[in-house]
Amino acid sequence: MTGGASARPDDAWAQAKVAAALFAIDPLQSGVSLRAAPGPARDAWLALLRAYLPPDAPMRRAPLAIADDRLLGGLDLAATLRAGRPIAESGLLAQTHGGVLVLAMAERHSSATAARIVAALDAGRIDLARDGLAAQQDARIGVVALDEGQAEDERPPAALLDRLAIHLDLAETRPCERREQDVTPQEILAARARLADVVTPHDGIAALVAIAARLGVDSLRAPLLARRVARAACALRGARVVEDVDLEMAARYVLAPRATCLPAPPEETAPDEAPDCSEREPDPAQDDNPGRDQQALEDVIIAAACAALPPDLLARLTAGQKSRAPAPRSGHSGAARVSPRRGRPLNTRRGALRDGRLSLIDTLRAAAPWQRLRRIESDAAPTLAVHVRADDFRITRFREKRGTTAIFVVDASGSSALQRLAEVKGAIELMLADCYVRRDSVALIAFRGRQAEIVLPPTRSLTRAKRLLAAMPGGGGTPLAHGLDLAATLADGVSRKGQTPLVALLTDGKANIDRAGAPGRARALEDALLAARRLRCAGHATLAIDSSPVTSGADAPTRKIADAMQARYLRLPFVDAARLSEAVRAVAIGP
Repeated sequence: MTGGASARPDDAWAQAKVAAALFAIDPLQSGVSLRAAPGPARDAWLALLRAYLPPDAPMRRAPLAIADDRLLGGLDLAATLRAGRPIAESGLLAQTHGGVLVLAMAERHSSATAARIVAALDAGRIDLARDGLAAQQDARIGVVALDEGQAEDERPPAALLDRLAIHLDLAETRPCERREQDVTPQEILAARARLADVVTPHDGIAALVAIAARLGVDSLRAPLLARRVARAACALRGARVVEDVDLEMAARYVLAPRATCLPAPPEETAPDEAPDCSEREPDPAQDDNPGRDQQALEDVIIAAACAALPPDLLARLTAGQKSRAPAPRSGHSGAARVSPRRGRPLNTRRGALRDGRLSLIDTLRAAAPWQRLRRIESDAAPTLAVHVRADDFRITRFREKRGTTAIFVVDASGSSALQRLAEVKGAIELMLADCYVRRDSVALIAFRGRQAEIVLPPTRSLTRAKRLLAAMPGGGGTPLAHGLDLAATLADGVSRKGQTPLVALLTDGKANIDRAGAPGRARALEDALLAARRLRCAGHATLAIDSSPVTSGADAPTRKIADAMQARYLRLPFVDAARLSEAVRAVAIGP
């Protein structure tokens, strides 16, 4: 038995070395998610994997924002211009056939790039149909996704993660030299040759499926990937039949990182309901290992999987919380839009030069297949190296993040106005402290007496905000409708300037001044609901914060206003600046 496979390592680096060996035995059409910042641990693991792979197996790196023609292949521009006919060029996926593709900053790769890599993982080939070319190229590859995310929601695309068998976290790991636990490349080579003959018993497969269900793993691929890892562990041991130790290894590396709940204890059969099995004989054709206790096997593998759970994940699961990857967020700087001039390059399309920036390479690529025909047709300028026409022009499109402007609409009326205004001022100062990084702005509308006014126009200047907020008065009636009308007008103006408005209403909902300036609670609340519906029709993001110390459920005035403008409702009867700033920021960056 090989030491690297039989050992049950307790430290993260030893586990990472075993994972590299298991992946190197069966790398094709599978992969590893490696969560770690650039540093010695990650570099040492990649060097170890390179040593375990066959010398002739390519190991190539895909950079962030890799273009489709570089990833999938396309037209070889230089060769096409020389030959006057389309010449195909293989992409990075085809060049990595039989080896491993390393995705740099995988958490920042787009879902479109992930979809193309996933298609190659599933099919083992690339169907190329672009730039006048039609070809099929082999692309049986393994993938190592380098995850450099810091926050919980920074993860590689879910479709890619689902197809990567092993999930490693080396964020807090330092490599150490313990050669006695290392697996040699010769052992990996022998295990790779032995892998095709490894057999997985039926009860082992059933155990992996049952354990995935008990751990809350809802992916159908997880048990299949666990079976592959178990077979690789068996081959590394020098055996031909998968045993319990191999299944434990698969549960540790494949199922445990995907767990979303702690396994429930097995249901016990009541004595009076127990089936009479005294006269039944085990059928060797139905059971690969007669006398084997399936429940005991599952319990042993479950114990190994729970031992591999990270401490923070185990704490969340113990508390009964689901551990699912948060939905991807749109970013801190508002909604994205397609821009013709600035931002991150998105793609190219046919267009005129006045429509945006010319993409020279794509323009030449579009013109290249027609050069021979155009030279024959052109008598006026036969000496031109490249004949380019208006139909060949390709314009680059960009994706630009729009800045967010948080518009606070604050109830500055009544005896409690001083406390509310103090907290709002503190929240605005907290939000402005990091707005230079997020490129966001903050505005403040206060309503009191018989009208509303813009106390602080949209700004990113903390000095200006402090100066204007210091002299803001309070007291008087509650013209809530006026405040919402002014917020809708300001939000429309912000939207026309290319930014994303967010309206945060802070009030107890007790409006008593209607749009005409006359007192009366019933009419004032009706006008406020109409103003709230106007905000809803405009489609602006909204947040309603109820500052009333008394709650009445769905009958609360602020709740009714929140429902009318389809806003997120939040009760903060004792608001403080930090909680208010966190609530606004949570709505600004999405659910």
